[in-house]
Amino acid sequence: MSDYPLPNISTDLTGQVAFVTGTTSGLGRRFAKVLAACGARVAITGRRVERLNALAEEIRASGGICEPIVIDMTSRASIREALAKAQETLGTVQILVNNAGIPDAERAVKMSDELTDAVFDTNLIGPWVLSCEVAKPLIEQGLSGRIVNIASVAAFNISGAIASTLYSTTKSAVVRMTESHAVEWARNHINVNCIAPGAFSSEMMDGMLSRVGDISQGFPRKRICDPAQMDSTLLFLVSPASECVTGTVIKIDDGQGPR
Repeated sequence: MSDYPLPNISTDLTGQVAFVTGTTSGLGRRFAKVLAACGARVAITGRRVERLNALAEEIRASGGICEPIVIDMTSRASIREALAKAQETLGTVQILVNNAGIPDAERAVKMSDELTDAVFDTNLIGPWVLSCEVAKPLIEQGLSGRIVNIASVAAFNISGAIASTLYSTTKSAVVRMTESHAVEWARNHINVNCIAPGAFSSEMMDGMLSRVGDISQGFPRKRICDPAQMDSTLLFLVSPASECVTGTVIKIDDGQGPR
């Protein structure tokens, strides 16, 4: 006889500590609010102090617990310092959402070394370092964990009409990083999964639309999705119900792109 409830699903994250990157706008901001609303103590991180503090006030006003922490995803020292502060103030991080990312918005042959480094560091190297730093204490303490990496459908599809070759490359690497970490850490009960969004409303998407125009009219449903439409997927991947799900990539693109 199964000891699992019927149905075996819960969004109660009470007692969990979450660390979310890129929370000063768009998807990350929504992710942080959702996790806090479900009872997690959330480290909200990003570069823009005023926006971090404003988000913290909003979460706390709704009864949530959070800690705003400045982080530079291009700096390994900053990543480690931010995580140390989160662990000190909130406890051992068991949920990590690697959301921070930047676009390239330039043709490959025209990209400067500085832009190339920034995209690689923010989109790939930073999430790699942070994932490993979160995993270490979980392994040492024998605790389970949930890591959710945010990639993009650009990891699978690329258009010559939009300058996004390096962005696409890094997001494809994030998908493989997800699969690889999932295999390495399965024995430690650390689940690593990935969400690959299509066109969702965000600061990054607004910037692209301002450059190339309204791409939504070329989509079957002729719309840009809202971050709230990703809540259920995020909560599934960080909840106990997804205990057997690891190394998986979930595309959420509203039928926008080719398969």
